[in-house]
Amino acid sequence: MEKQIKLFLEFLQNEKKLSNNTLQSYERDILQYQEYVEKNRINYAKVKQEDIKAYLEYLGDIGKKTSTISRNLASIRSFYQFLIRIKKAKHDPTENIQSPKIEKRVPNVLTSQEVELLLEQPKDVDLKGTRDKAMLEFAYATGMRVTEIISLDIDDVNLEDGFVTCKTGSKQRNIPLGSMSLKALKEYVEESRPILIKDENDKALFVNINGGRLTRQGFWKIIKYYKEQAHITKEITPHVLRHSFATHLLQNGADLKAIQTMLGHSDISSTQVYMQFQDPGLKDVYQKAHPRA
Repeated sequence: MEKQIKLFLEFLQNEKKLSNNTLQSYERDILQYQEYVEKNRINYAKVKQEDIKAYLEYLGDIGKKTSTISRNLASIRSFYQFLIRIKKAKHDPTENIQSPKIEKRVPNVLTSQEVELLLEQPKDVDLKGTRDKAMLEFAYATGMRVTEIISLDIDDVNLEDGFVTCKTGSKQRNIPLGSMSLKALKEYVEESRPILIKDENDKALFVNINGGRLTRQGFWKIIKYYKEQAHITKEITPHVLRHSFATHLLQNGADLKAIQTMLGHSDISSTQVYMQFQDPGLKDVYQKAHPRA
């Protein structure tokens, strides 16, 4: 089995071009599975559906989370499909096994008052304060992911018409900017950014104090700093601002489909998680009135 695992990992690396993190996940899952089948004297090439089910139950018994068990099943399935491909196994024992349902965690969201308090913290009295104010206003106004925000170029923002074009792979979406965000962004782009950047050819929208493109870690540190300044006890990350954006839109009557488009969710079920923050009456009205509820 050791030789087949080595071939499988080489296949994932060379043919599938998977990232190192993903490869390491596959390797961990398969090595743990190998340990289990060898310990229980099971021939890996002749594993039955019952053996796979027993292994998944074993993972649950030792305290593995549902998401981890689901990922393990996916890794084992890929391994057996590879074995069939190289004619080292005749069937896939995972074929009719359903992944365990992963319960969606309730997103951490801020109240409107907490958002106001956080956004009040950066003072546009210097270059950094102007940038930070624009960035926090922008994050809450668009609900964009942190990676999407730091990847933006100056040309992706239309200050005249008030929207940003977010490009993720081959997909792109236009997200409107509110008046407060637009005002802060204009001030940053016109007064702060030209001084912060060291190279006029640099296209990054949000830059650090050294003039380079802002990093994920830099964004997180800035939010953490202003959270502490505002004395907010809740954990606040860029993703919490994204959750708050969606929740507040929904609470104020926005259409779920429109929120899905702005968030860039490919599946409406990902957006529906925000329904739980509605008061029961409004949720009931939505379920009865919306044609696709």
